[in-house]
Amino acid sequence: MNVFKVVKTFLVIFLALQCFGQMPLDTVESKLGKMVMYSDQSWELIKDTTFDGILNKDLHRIMSSAEVGGPFVMKWDDNDCYTRANNLTKLKDTIWLCLDDDSHGSFTIPIDGPVTSRYKYRNGKYHNGIDLDLETGDTVVCAFDGVVRYSRNNSGGYGKLVIVRHYNGLETYYAHLSKLLVFSGQKVNSGEVLGLGGNTGHSFGSHLHFEVRFYDSSINPEELIDFKKQALKKTNLLLHKTMFRPGVTPSDQWRQQSNGSKAYVAKKYYKVRAGDTLSAIAERNRTSVSSLCRLNGLRTTSILQIGQNLRVK
Repeated sequence: MNVFKVVKTFLVIFLALQCFGQMPLDTVESKLGKMVMYSDQSWELIKDTTFDGILNKDLHRIMSSAEVGGPFVMKWDDNDCYTRANNLTKLKDTIWLCLDDDSHGSFTIPIDGPVTSRYKYRNGKYHNGIDLDLETGDTVVCAFDGVVRYSRNNSGGYGKLVIVRHYNGLETYYAHLSKLLVFSGQKVNSGEVLGLGGNTGHSFGSHLHFEVRFYDSSINPEELIDFKKQALKKTNLLLHKTMFRPGVTPSDQWRQQSNGSKAYVAKKYYKVRAGDTLSAIAERNRTSVSSLCRLNGLRTTSILQIGQNLRVK
């Protein structure tokens, strides 16, 4: 009789496992967070429902204030790259960020490769990041300590994309990857592998498209990173509204004024039309032929193409 009961109990457990596939056996604390271990040897990460996505509470308090033009929002969304709710060109004050401190590690260059395209107006639209050359399969690493917010194949042109939110207030984007090696909610350190370089999405040749954003608004990565030296230009970053203009150059390249301060001179472009000459374009835009040649890499004898975009300022 006892044997019959044991066999019956075993059959009930066996059938339950067949029907439901798995049963939780234990919970384990790990670097990734709390994990549930199941009877079929699989595991699942338990999401922290109390996490609101804000890694720098002091900074968010400032950005929520009307004194700086806020409130500016910072959503935690693992399905959407960025919201368009914030317009940081309307900032009313300068925001100070400490990029590199003892508590959250140092900076690491995402990939050891040359810059192939900069933050600028390109092919009729603004290119909101820096392109770094690589070979498909090269490891791409995290720039600063933080938490992965987004890791998936993006249909909007980024291809396989990882977004990391950092304790210093920034987010960094790693696009066109061939393989994703992290998941949303995972804590990562500076220098930790995020994925493998590739050519996915709207890409023509293997490279890393690298963006830096603050409250969803893009910043020229060269404002804070010296890509030749593969190091931060400065550990303290002072952000003001001019830095959020599309295609803006780094502030260390701005024009020096007579009072010693620096001012950003917005770039201006002209589309070549039938019958245009360099001298006519220069006269129309109150500049010189030599200046046009210098800004566009032309010679005075260069042949202009209809529809060609020339920088005139």
